Amino acid sequence: MFIDIHIHIAMISDLTWGPDMQGPPTPEQFIEMYDEVGIDKGVMLPLVIPECNFLTQSNEDILMIAEKYPDRFIPFCNIDPRLMRNSPDVDLSFAINHYKDKGCKGIGEMTANLWWDDPRVTNLCDHAEKCDMPLLFHVAAQEGNTYGLIDSFGLPRLEEQVKTHPGLTFLAHSNPWWSYVSGDVTEETWGGYPKGPVVEGGRVVELMSKYPNIYGDLSAGSGYNAVSRDPDWGYWFFDEFQDQLCFATDVCQPSNRDNTLINLKNFMEDALAKGKISQEVFDKISHKNAERVLKL
Repeated sequence: MFIDIHIHIAMISDLTWGPDMQGPPTPEQFIEMYDEVGIDKGVMLPLVIPECNFLTQSNEDILMIAEKYPDRFIPFCNIDPRLMRNSPDVDLSFAINHYKDKGCKGIGEMTANLWWDDPRVTNLCDHAEKCDMPLLFHVAAQEGNTYGLIDSFGLPRLEEQVKTHPGLTFLAHSNPWWSYVSGDVTEETWGGYPKGPVVEGGRVVELMSKYPNIYGDLSAGSGYNAVSRDPDWGYWFFDEFQDQLCFATDVCQPSNRDNTLINLKNFMEDALAKGKISQEVFDKISHKNAERVLKL
């Protein structure tokens, strides 16, 4: 069984990421792709935050899809830290619990281009922890001309939020996170797709070892590159953090069928077939960790 904890989906086929950019697949397109490759369910991350797309959707769009296809799709809500007066004192629990009561299992993908230590982001983390809702986020390496919560080299601001919110599950994603599996990452390679053997001392390993509430969202080219660039290291990483990793794809266009959709799945199945990882490790990463974290 596979639960994909990171997808973007659209009720209508003409939702677009921007001018001349293909938008997310429809539920029917996802079901066709999932059936073809053997993925059982997908976690839908609403395109609510304005930084990452041209035309936004609503949390309600996601809930309508979940209602129509309850056996295939799991809804998240997205709560912008700037919601309701752009203040760090807003009671975001009201909004979070509204969607939690409607069936949403987490918050994300958080793509607001704010610094991790912005008081509005801290307020979001406070209320997400209070409401017992996991937070799935995109890390950014710069302010402006991008999307995602911003940190400086070394991820100190993210670490502070993880440390001060021990009851909140953080689901980490993006190049600036996954490039940090290796200890030799530089400010030039941070945020890219570094190749070659993984060097001891990576911040991802350090942070996941130190804080059991931070998880790896293995989606997109960044997650796949992190575990496949040095396969033997990737097998070790799967085993070492078998309780803190979740299978994901980050499919956001129908054209992702031939790359993002299958790369990680093929890597995991090959590792299992070759005896590089155990069935227990495979099952945890493919679906059991998601079931536990999302209380499915």
